[in-house]
Amino acid sequence: MNKFQPSCLPTLIGSLPIKDHQEAADLVLQYTPEIPLWVQLPFYSEEGMLAQFVPGMPGLKNEGGKIFVDSSSDTFDMEFLSFYETYMEVAEGQKDVGDTIFSMTPETAQGFFTLAERLSGARDGLAAVKGQITGPFTFATSLTDENGRAVFYNEQVRDAAVKLLALKARWQARELAKFGKPVMIFFDEPGLTGFGSSSFISVSKEEISQCFEEVFEAVHAEGGLCGVHVCANADWSLILESSADIVSFDAYGYFDTFVLYPNQIRAFMEAGKILAWGIVPTLSASDIEKEDLPSLLANWKEKAAKIEALGIDRETVRAQSLITPSCGTGSSTLENAMKVLRLTSELSATIREES
Repeated sequence: MNKFQPSCLPTLIGSLPIKDHQEAADLVLQYTPEIPLWVQLPFYSEEGMLAQFVPGMPGLKNEGGKIFVDSSSDTFDMEFLSFYETYMEVAEGQKDVGDTIFSMTPETAQGFFTLAERLSGARDGLAAVKGQITGPFTFATSLTDENGRAVFYNEQVRDAAVKLLALKARWQARELAKFGKPVMIFFDEPGLTGFGSSSFISVSKEEISQCFEEVFEAVHAEGGLCGVHVCANADWSLILESSADIVSFDAYGYFDTFVLYPNQIRAFMEAGKILAWGIVPTLSASDIEKEDLPSLLANWKEKAAKIEALGIDRETVRAQSLITPSCGTGSSTLENAMKVLRLTSELSATIREES
């Protein structure tokens, strides 16, 4: 059983449409002070889902802004060997992960260091801290080799990609644990929406599960909680049946497909795990503009009742829930992003006041 019960506290998903990391941290601490996260700003190309976490991959090339792994280069074998030597030194405790290629830097993750600096001061009311990283399936199907083929289909390079993410997630968990509160690391997996389609016809569920378990184990080794975030439809059994502690789903737009997994949801909740309800819309400007606190509260209550109808009592649902936006707001207007933050905070407070 997870010891951490968020009891419908709010937290955010990833990105904001602004240019200043200090301003981003201000907004996070204003609207979600109980569970702050470090923010990714899409304004900076180095903070993209691939670019932010790819440094350290063997054979990495960047030509004209195109990032890929050149496994045919003369130096690839040497880089590959060096990568695994460093990995083994960390795994065997010979080297601290923070002193290796697996640590993150201000050059690509300024939001992380900005939040850490802010949290080093007063932390009144802090309940947990949230980090995030691109998930292994999305990462390895987005990163290509010199021929334009996804590295997921090269078992050797895929293994390196998964190990890179595992130790970068472990580094985050270790650093955030310094604030003395539970740490949640969310793996962003938009690529899972394509699993089962013709695009990934040769990919098996077992292959994805193996990738998941390796990155989850790294976070669990540091005492952290693992979440998986998908902002559309997916084969939810992949997450619900895994060792993930949190499933972060678009409850606003895709609840009806999520609830098609009643047995898995029931087992997930009975294990003390957490639902992160993406109940505040972000993906459609018209949805953001039309919703308000009463409409979202009614929406959440209706859907929470359907989870209760699976045989899970109301107190458990509320204790093991987070309230979040359905996805990041990096592509929204600033006005709409601010509304999303405000509604997430107000909806959480209202639900908690009524419980």
